[in-house]
Amino acid sequence: MSDTIESIRPQDARTRRQVDTLLQQEGIRRDANLDYTCGIFDDDGRLVATGSCFGATLRCFAVDRSRQGEGLLNQVITHLMEYEAERGLFHLFVYTKLQSVRFFRDLGFHEIARVENTLSFLENRPRGFRDFCAALEKERRPGTAAVLVMNANPFTLGHRYLVEKAAAENDTVHLFVLEEDASLVPFAVRWQLVKEGTVDLGNVVLHRSGPYIISSATFPSYFLKDEASVIEGHARLDLTLFRSIARALGATRRYVGEEPTSQVTGLYNTVMTRELPAMGLECVVVPRLTKGGSAVSASTVRRLIHDGQLDAVRPLVPESTWNWLLSPQSAPVLQAIRASGEVVHY
Repeated sequence: MSDTIESIRPQDARTRRQVDTLLQQEGIRRDANLDYTCGIFDDDGRLVATGSCFGATLRCFAVDRSRQGEGLLNQVITHLMEYEAERGLFHLFVYTKLQSVRFFRDLGFHEIARVENTLSFLENRPRGFRDFCAALEKERRPGTAAVLVMNANPFTLGHRYLVEKAAAENDTVHLFVLEEDASLVPFAVRWQLVKEGTVDLGNVVLHRSGPYIISSATFPSYFLKDEASVIEGHARLDLTLFRSIARALGATRRYVGEEPTSQVTGLYNTVMTRELPAMGLECVVVPRLTKGGSAVSASTVRRLIHDGQLDAVRPLVPESTWNWLLSPQSAPVLQAIRASGEVVHY
């Protein structure tokens, strides 16, 4: 028997159906966020093992039950790690079911956090998360401290309002901008707009989120049964990591914006208001800034851009964001928003 490992092209519908079937045998579904998939095929061309990656995360593993115990999963993981190395990605992460943790530990991965009865989050560096927290600890300041996490896609007056409130109520605000480049507005631009939009607030400290403040793009949904369990699992894993991050910064509060129209954010906020107090942390849910009776949101801004109503964006964004929108540098982003079929998050 001479098994071969091959990449699986997105347009190869027949093989992708085999991937789906193999994953379903393990009670999981193919994740929506994948940028590379591989498979091991037997002499008859039948898929007997598969695995995928998205960014620096490895995910969606399955081995045919008739071939388990033959080391096929090890081959898949080795192949994916070599593929990631070719892309220049050496700090890797794995989301896996709890019963698979021991296997990944044997491959040199270290558990960072887990959600009981759901999943484990591991990385291939023994001190990755600890070093991340140690670096944050150097940014610790005297007095009260709070944390904000935002995507800012793009930075609006609603974001600014939330930051201003936190800055007025705490000695220091540690503001994390999600670094995952899975938004219509790239991270480099979002970072620039947040920085320029808060430059006058002297007690706000900006941080890149790194891989430990988890975005919806990096979180796996493939072995959770429904949308609500995906969101809750995401929130619980995020908060498990956040507890250590808050401790490193000496923060006792996390500020979040109210989101009455978003199921995702609404449920996420519900989980935070329930879980954070049990960790000794306060969750402050701030009502959205409104203009003309409507909440100011990045989704609204993107929709207006998509619909060719750029002038209507002006009252919803800080001057720094507006100036960027009018600059030549914004042209590729505006084009991407206008071409997108999904600019509003529900």
